[in-house]
Amino acid sequence: MKKLILLALLAPLSVFAQKIDVNKQFKLAEQQYQRMLAAQPDTSVTVHSANQDGTYRNMPSKWWCSGFFPGGLWQLYERSHNAQWEKAARLWTAAVKKEQYNTGTHDLGFMMFDSFGNGLRLTNDPEYKKVLIQSAKSLATRFDPKIGLIKSWNSFKGGYEYPVIIDNMMNLDLLFWASKETGDPSFKQIALTHADNTMKHHFRPDNSSYHVILYDVDGKVLAKKQHQGYQDESCWTRGHAWAMYGYVEMYRNTKDKKYLDFAQKISDYYLNHPNLPADKIPYWDFYAPNIPNEERDASAGAIAASALLELSTYTGEKGKRYYADAVKMLASLSSPAYRAALGENNNFLIKHCVGAKSLNSEIDVPLIYADYYYLEGLLRYERYNKK
Repeated sequence: MKKLILLALLAPLSVFAQKIDVNKQFKLAEQQYQRMLAAQPDTSVTVHSANQDGTYRNMPSKWWCSGFFPGGLWQLYERSHNAQWEKAARLWTAAVKKEQYNTGTHDLGFMMFDSFGNGLRLTNDPEYKKVLIQSAKSLATRFDPKIGLIKSWNSFKGGYEYPVIIDNMMNLDLLFWASKETGDPSFKQIALTHADNTMKHHFRPDNSSYHVILYDVDGKVLAKKQHQGYQDESCWTRGHAWAMYGYVEMYRNTKDKKYLDFAQKISDYYLNHPNLPADKIPYWDFYAPNIPNEERDASAGAIAASALLELSTYTGEKGKRYYADAVKMLASLSSPAYRAALGENNNFLIKHCVGAKSLNSEIDVPLIYADYYYLEGLLRYERYNKK
């Protein structure tokens, strides 16, 4: 008995910090989102963030984040099976429906798969399937086979006409789904080609990532930029988290080991970076100039945590490290340092996010996608612990 007590005393405190009370966090999330719904009755605009003066910053449905709030409501329904959350999720999902025809954005995976995709998964609503197939068709129009990539933005400063951003990896899951549902292999082929060319051009030899690659009409790389990061040769942490998540999804959809190996390489870069703080919630850029006096980006931490939890299930013994780091991230996000108390933070769940400090935009504010990936991470953590 004395030996056991001694071992417990010698064990690092972090061991005891890894248990997350998922029930507590979801109960609080339900209370917060009940308040959010009451404060946001107008579904013609999407819940996105808060301004520095404490007012809501809402955006139109064509905004790339329009699927995250309905997606979060679906996650509350998934865990609670409470009809009120299904009703709210359906209402806010319907508000995004017209974007299925939007060919002016690459973000239809974010917008439609997080809303209609979660809805379809949980309800099997046949109308949701139709919307998602049309969304995939719209997304596919942005692929140029000569360049081999899905065009992200329609232009970029300096006269560049074919920008591709690392975030685009997050929209490929929709295309894989569409191939399975329709039997049309072209959607899958677009996703594969895009992922392979992104792997070829978007990463440095040390496995760090660029944000934006600019191509000419023949697919030649003209420039490599860091639009939302600190500078062109730094590493924007949320962009790198998108990459981690995207290549884990690539492996899930293909079972091709090259994607698993690559997901591990870029995840190892992230986890082993000397500027990653002890609580595993990164600064907005790994090379932000005033570290440690720089803002953290809790949204990057939430995305990375969810990605690493899934990666841990594919990687055998090494997966234990990915799992431990992911849980550390979730534990940090569940602490008062990042987790908002009831009645604060405009009812968003997660505090201290950064949209784009380099553009003086959304600095140290809540962002709806941080909430989404935090809830997803909690659900994955709970599911993996039940196995």
